[in-house]
Amino acid sequence: GCFSFYPGKNLGACGDGGMVVTNDANIAETIRMLRNYGSKIKYFHEFRGFNSRLDTIQASILRVKLAKLDSWNKKRRNAASRYKDLLKNLDFILPEEKSYAKHVYHLYVARVKKRNELLDYLKSEGVFAGIHYPIPIHLLEAYADLGYGKNSFPITERYAGELISLPMFPEITVEEIDYIAEKVKCFLTGGEHLR
Repeated sequence: GCFSFYPGKNLGACGDGGMVVTNDANIAETIRMLRNYGSKIKYFHEFRGFNSRLDTIQASILRVKLAKLDSWNKKRRNAASRYKDLLKNLDFILPEEKSYAKHVYHLYVARVKKRNELLDYLKSEGVFAGIHYPIPIHLLEAYADLGYGKNSFPITERYAGELISLPMFPEITVEEIDYIAEKVKCFLTGGEHLR
C-alpha cells in the first residue's frame, strides 16, 4: 500500500512525504533501495533510484499528528454527512460510501453538469471550491506514448468535466457547510438572485 503525506492530506507533513507498506521482504528491500538512489550501501548503486527518504523532522511531525488522525477523520465524515443531507435530491451527484468501507473524505468530490459555471458562482459568493483533477491521465502529454487519445475513455473524460471538490477539512464548521450547501442549492435551483 502507498500513503501520501502531502501537506493537504488527512495526515499531512509540513513538506512532501509518503510511505509504502508491505509484508513482502523482497518488495521492502527494493523500496528501501529505490528511495536511496538504488543503493544498499552508501555510494554503491545497484540500479537507478531516487532521493525519496522521509526526513526525521517530517517523521516527527507526522508522529504527533497521527494521534489526532482518527478524530480529524471523524470530523471530515461528519462534515460529509451534513453535505449529503443538505445536497440530496438535487442534480448534483454526491460521493457514495459502500457498506464494507469507511470513506475518510480527503476531498468531498461531487459531479455536476455546469461545473465551471458553478465554480464561478461559488467563487463570487466567497466559496473556494476546486477541481481534482481537470485532465484525465490518458490525455496528458506525459502519457501520450500509451497511445490513448480523445474518446478512448469517454466516461472518464465526461466526469473530468463535471467533478467539483467542495471545501473539506476537519475544522470546517456547520455554519460554513450550511452556507456552501445553500449556495450550491441556489445555483442548481435557479435562486432569485441568479435571474
